[in-house]
Formats: sequence, C-alpha cells, structure tokens
Amino acid sequence: MDHPRQPSARHFDHCPWLFTEEATEEQRAAQREVQRALGGDTEIGERCYVAESAAVFPDRLRLGDDSYIAAHAYITGELSAGSDCTLNPFTTVRGNVVLGDGVRVGAHTSLLGFNHTMAPDRPVFRQPLTTRGIRVGDDVWIGSHVVIVDGVTIGDHCVIGAGSVVTRDLPAWSVAAGNPARVLRDRREGRTAGAGAAVAPGTRSGGGRTSVNHPASALTAFADTARAQAAALLERCWDGERYVDRPGVAPTVRAHCDAVEIADLLLGSVPGQLSAEEHVRRLTGLQDPKSGLVPEFGEPSPAAEADGFIGEGAALYHVLCVGYALDLLGGEFPHPVSGVRDMTARQLVARLEALPWRTGAWGAGAWVDSWATAARWNLRHGHGGDGAPESLFGWLLTRADPWTGMWGSPSAEEGRLQVVNGYYRLTRGSFAQFGLPVPHPERVVDAVLDHARDARHFGSGRENACNVLDVAHPLWLCTRQLGGGAAGYRSAEIRDWAARQLAAVLPRWQDGRGFGFGPGTVGPGPEPGLQGTEMWLAIIWYLADLLDRSDELGYRPRGIHRPEPAREGIRVPD
Repeated sequence: MDHPRQPSARHFDHCPWLFTEEATEEQRAAQREVQRALGGDTEIGERCYVAESAAVFPDRLRLGDDSYIAAHAYITGELSAGSDCTLNPFTTVRGNVVLGDGVRVGAHTSLLGFNHTMAPDRPVFRQPLTTRGIRVGDDVWIGSHVVIVDGVTIGDHCVIGAGSVVTRDLPAWSVAAGNPARVLRDRREGRTAGAGAAVAPGTRSGGGRTSVNHPASALTAFADTARAQAAALLERCWDGERYVDRPGVAPTVRAHCDAVEIADLLLGSVPGQLSAEEHVRRLTGLQDPKSGLVPEFGEPSPAAEADGFIGEGAALYHVLCVGYALDLLGGEFPHPVSGVRDMTARQLVARLEALPWRTGAWGAGAWVDSWATAARWNLRHGHGGDGAPESLFGWLLTRADPWTGMWGSPSAEEGRLQVVNGYYRLTRGSFAQFGLPVPHPERVVDAVLDHARDARHFGSGRENACNVLDVAHPLWLCTRQLGGGAAGYRSAEIRDWAARQLAAVLPRWQDGRGFGFGPGTVGPGPEPGLQGTEMWLAIIWYLADLLDRSDELGYRPRGIHRPEPAREGIRVPD
C-alpha cells in the first residue's frame, strides 16, 4: 500500500501553516532547536514556526501564538508580533516594528522601521540611523511586494493592495493601494467600482486558498462580456474579402487564423463571415504543394530545401497558426512540410548547433517551435523524418543549462528576455506539444520568476502579450510537472504574480474591440486587434489556471495555445 510522502522541512518553510497538523515528532524537535538558536531577547508562543531558511537576527523578538515566519524572510532589529501573525516567504522586517493580532504580510513585502539621515555635509553611508518605528493594528492584510516606511501607523482592519508603497498613516478599516498608497474606500462599505483591480494582495491567509485580486465573479463576468461581443469583434476585422488584424491595415494570414481561434474559444463555432468548408478551402489553398509552407499574402512561395528549411518571417509562424486553425476547423494541411520530412538526424543536429543561441535565443527557440510543429503535422501523413524528431529531443536534453533549465545566455542589454521568450517558443512546440517532461523544472521556475521582476519588461504599463505569455506558460508547464498544487515549488510567488497580472489585464478589454497587444512598437502595438485579443484570452486562461480558477472562464484554449499535448506521439531516446 502506498503512503503519502511526509512533507520535508523545505516544504514547511514555504507552507508553515501545515506544520502544526502534519509535522512528525522529529520535525517538531528540530523546529524547537531552530527557535532556541535564534538568540537575542526572544519569546515565541505556542504552535509557532520559524523557517530554518529564514534569516532571523533580532535584538528583540516577540512572536505570539499560532504565528509563523516563512522561508527566506529577513528579520532584524525589534519585532513584536501578536497571535495569528504570518510573515510569508521573502518578507523583510527591520528596525522597530510592532504587529497586532491577525496580521497577514504577503510575500516579498518590506516593513522598514528605520531610516538614514541624509544631510548634505557627508555621504549617506556615514550618517546615523534613525527610527520612529512602524505600528500595525489588529486584523490587517498587507499584500505582496508592499513597502511600508519608517514612522507609519496602520490602523485595525486595514487591507493594503499588492505593490503599494505606504508613506503615511492609514486609518482603521482602510482599503488602500498605490504608490504612494491612498485610501480607496472603507472596508465596511460595499465594493466600489474598480476597487477589485486596485486591491490585489494575492497572498495566502492562514492555510486556505490564495486570494485573488477581484471578486469571485470577475473572471466569469469578463468571459461573458467577451463572448457577447465576439461576433461583432470578428465582423469589425473583416474587410469584405479577408480578415485584418484591425481596421485600416492589410489582410494577413495570421489574422484569419486568429479569427478562427477567437471564434472557437468564445463561441464554440467558426467565424460567421465564411462557412466552415470555405475557411478550410481558403487556408489549405494557401499551402505551397512543393515546400509545404504558407507564404504571406502577395509573397512568393518559399523554396523547398532538404536541409530543414521551414521558411522565415511570417512563413515560419504560419506553420503553427495555419496548422492549428485547420485543426480547429476539422481540416489539416494537404501536403507535408518537405524540408522537415527530408531532413536527416545529422542535418538537424548541424542546424541546431548553428542557431544563434547566445545572441538570439528567442529566434532560435522560434525555429525549434516551427520545426517541431511541422514534424507534428508530418506525422499525420506518416512522415517521421528518418529519426530526426527523436534526435531533436536528444539534442535539447543534453544542451539544457542545468542552472536555468534553458537554452541560451542572458545579456546586459535585455537581461533574460531572449532566453525566457525563446524557452517558451521552444518548449511549446517540443516538450509541451508532445507531452514530454522538461529538464530541470525547478531551475526554470527560478529563472522565469527572476525575469518577471525585470522592470525593463514588466514595469507598470510595459507588459505586452508576448512577454507575459512567455512567463505564464513556462510557469504553468513546470508547476504541472512538479505537482504539489498550492503547496508546490515557489507556489505562493507564482500565484501572487498570476493574480497581479490578472488584475492588470482584465480592465484593458475595450468593448467591441478586444485587447491590444501591448505598448510600444513590438508586435502590432497598443491598438486592439485580433492578435492581441487571441493572445490575451489564452494568457488569461493560463493565469487563472495557475490560481485554480480557469473553470470560471467557461473556455479553454484548443488551438495554438492548448494546454493538452498533441495526439501524435513521439519516442524520446533513453
């Protein structure tokens, strides 16, 4: 008979609310030793937990009953916490800080009860420290990534939204958010418009499920709105003959495919401008019979080569989007992609070695995505590629960086952008599409979460659909492989990030127009269109599923962003 695995010390460090009920006597004894070794003037109540991985160096520590300090918290100075207080992973508490009873502090939050003087007569590092202290009342919920500065008093029953910077006192019962934080409403009053998006703690309270940034019905309400407007949105992007991404631009093959994806996702049908048969006829008619590739409207057919040439530019992506659109319509490519069909394992390895992994990992990953997807379509025609698909996985498994689980190197100019975005494209078409486990999933989670903190790409107002998808999907893929649910590897941080992203994206829906891709000149830009709408709908599903709430949407991607692997199998070498 199988027995459930006993949670480890690292498990309790990240999920300390489980310790009281699940720890063994040996683990309880070890925890008592951890508490005894803290030093300083320390008093710890009953049923408390202090993570062994936390850096707790107090001058004075008072921890009331049923309180915990979770993994990698950093505590110095004087901390007095009442009963039922929780300092979640990676919190920082320094200086003089007093917490009442029932205070919840989210992951990565800093309570800084001290300061430097900054007189102009000498460098700051030579100036003395000052402290007025921080006082937090009873029944207070402080979201993740909050900063509270010295001298602030927070009244009883307050809620502070994720990412806030609190520089002034907050009266009792305040719901506050922002930088600097401001009071949005009184907690005893009914919810005001917009408050759900602004108050986004997304942090674990006690041991229940992660709280998300909006009311329980917000995801359902969003999906209902999108469904009600889907037909008009598609009609808006039909020029009478073909689909355009948005009014005023030229028709593209991708726009037709995005229309098929959106209609399937929201309406469970084909876009109403054409019959299903006509959609299939038009898309299959775009494929060049010799190369098996699909050029952009008005462009010549790409040449067919035996060394794995699968197009470039739009033709490279059309291997994905046209193939999946046909799949949704019940059709398929009539011809194999010949460059992949005729490629030997030796030629594939040579091509993989020649890809620009160090300088252009995004493009290298996109090539692998398209090659592996072409191999999938070819399998339907009985063309396995002379062992080349198996060689692809053999090469990838032996070239993955064991420190990051990825392929490629970060740069000073872009950080991990190329590497993480390339990882999404590569694994989407290979490991995810064929249902195979990725190597080093914990290290992938570490690298992706590190990238998600890069303000160059994820600062306020800088997120675009590509960058958010390329974080959400790897986190989803790795957490599903690792298992553990809400108690899984770095789950609190992943759920917090997903909650904050959902809070940011849902209000960006524009009635009758959908979503824009994102700010700047990358992709189609900020104007709402089919590409932005198709991508953000899939992203929202992945974010919601990371929070175990995707069922509230009532839709599930079935095309290019489908979570399930392909029906076609592949054998990976031992």
